Amino acid sequence: MPAALSNLHNRLRSGISVSPGRSELRMMVFPTYVDPRERPRIKKSLTTADLADRVGLHHLRELASRVGVALEPAFDRPDLDLSPVDLDDPQHDKALQHALYFPSPDDETPVIAYTRFRIVPVLRHIGWLSPEEG
Repeated sequence: MPAALSNLHNRLRSGISVSPGRSELRMMVFPTYVDPRERPRIKKSLTTADLADRVGLHHLRELASRVGVALEPAFDRPDLDLSPVDLDDPQHDKALQHALYFPSPDDETPVIAYTRFRIVPVLRHIGWLSPEEG
């Protein structure tokens, strides 16, 4: 088994939490990359344009277009005026932590998001999935 894939196990867990002051659940959007030692790592703070480059703008749009789902900055910071995140014109000036908010009965969105942000980048790195355009 490729090292990057065997090292994925138990290293890149992703929690789902209650959102303070909101009725939706929250999952942090931390995309995976593989370091030179073949260890999967996560990148926490990215501009929205960098996030789109890493995981694909069309995948972000697909997730954000699900009923009741929103991609937004994870934390309210006074220096950011980006709520909600604009996927028609992804900002490339300020790195931030992104979060995916979704209704609690929705059991598909977190599975799709985890697969897209954590597993697929590793599978692409080891060549088990072809590189994707866009």
